[in-house]
Amino acid sequence: MTKRTGRDSGGAAPPRVRRALAGALAAAAAASILGATLGHAPVARAAEPGESWIPELAVEGGDDTNVVATTGAIRLADGVVRAQSARSTRNEGELLLPPRRLTAPATSIAAEATADVPPGAEVLVDVRGLRSDGTWSQWSTAGPAGPAVLAQPATEVQVRVTLVGGDFGASPALQRLWLAGERGTTAPAPTTAPTPAPTTAPAPPTVPTAAPAPQPEPAKAAPVTSRVFATRIGLVGNTTANGHVIVPRDHFVALPSRRGLSPRDKGDYTVKVCAANGRCAWSPVWDVGPWNIRDDYWNPPGTRQEWGDLPQGFPQSQAAFERGYHGGKDGFGRRVANPAGIDLADGTYYDDLQLRDNAWVTVTYLWTATGPSALARPTAAPTVVVRSAPTDASSSVGAVAAGARMAVTCSAAGQLRAGSQGSSDRWLQIGPQQYVPAAAVEAPRVAPC
Repeated sequence: MTKRTGRDSGGAAPPRVRRALAGALAAAAAASILGATLGHAPVARAAEPGESWIPELAVEGGDDTNVVATTGAIRLADGVVRAQSARSTRNEGELLLPPRRLTAPATSIAAEATADVPPGAEVLVDVRGLRSDGTWSQWSTAGPAGPAVLAQPATEVQVRVTLVGGDFGASPALQRLWLAGERGTTAPAPTTAPTPAPTTAPAPPTVPTAAPAPQPEPAKAAPVTSRVFATRIGLVGNTTANGHVIVPRDHFVALPSRRGLSPRDKGDYTVKVCAANGRCAWSPVWDVGPWNIRDDYWNPPGTRQEWGDLPQGFPQSQAAFERGYHGGKDGFGRRVANPAGIDLADGTYYDDLQLRDNAWVTVTYLWTATGPSALARPTAAPTVVVRSAPTDASSSVGAVAAGARMAVTCSAAGQLRAGSQGSSDRWLQIGPQQYVPAAAVEAPRVAPC
């Protein structure tokens, strides 16, 4: 990152109003080594293989959070947007750039931000790539330490810039962002064991001559699962790190790293949380915490953002509480009072899982897997009820929050239901003895059970 000393001043423009950064930003672009200019179209132009680009920096589309475009830069707005679960005292803002389609697959994305960064402030650039199964990889940080390495080569990428306020609330000022796709970096090896080969070779499929050849299904990879301690968020009325305003009986979770943080109202990063009582909840990740903000403990030590000497699936807060790791303190230097590795919103905690106290739960980080998946689209309720069999007469065993993503195993015939996707007697299996009506979820066609 190219930093400039001093603190910027200037009036704030209203949030959510598009303001192309002319003047200083255009001059900076014209003087760049690429000779690029900032366009005004909402979708970025395609790049040649291996080439760099300078995106337009504008607040538009309603998907940015607590940022404004003013006096030639992107700055924090006046909202109180923080990592609520981690009890952070620093205000944040998110600039989410439109997805960009490249002309050749990239394995990593390099970035350089030109910004004024006051003491204590940060400008964080994260990148994700669209995978072969149509889902996004987790966010990977790009900056002076190196490019963002994608989980698999991607021809469509998206960039997120997070502004974190500094001492006395001073805002960083982002003037320019330079990005470059790279093809020579190898993504980390998968942490899960590959599916064993069948003992006997299957017979070649018979395809009718008149029918088109079937498209290959996306490769499947098992998700990462770990047992962690869960606590309740509460904090109704506060605004989370992705800009979501917490409502009573809300349905989402917090994890201690932005690498798994979904954009506001999206379920790109969803966890399946199962309690000892047998109930499970599928909830999107909409906040950062508890305790830490750079502890992506679901990743292996080699790619973990911090605390890389801890085993995969083991939160730093748990190590600090149980073993005195890091002097028994979290990344902020606070004494860790419980081993929590996940925070649950009230609706997830009380209604979906039917918990009455903090508890150990089993968490599956669904974006670490690949394969067929679906999005919950309830119409008159905040969740889709999960049943033990494909009928409303069967017992309720959990709930999927609106917009949350779930892995789909197969499709079974069951009770006729009507919903946001029309009427259907098909039910989707999303786990052992866990079914949701196809009428209430947006899903691809899957094989019968």
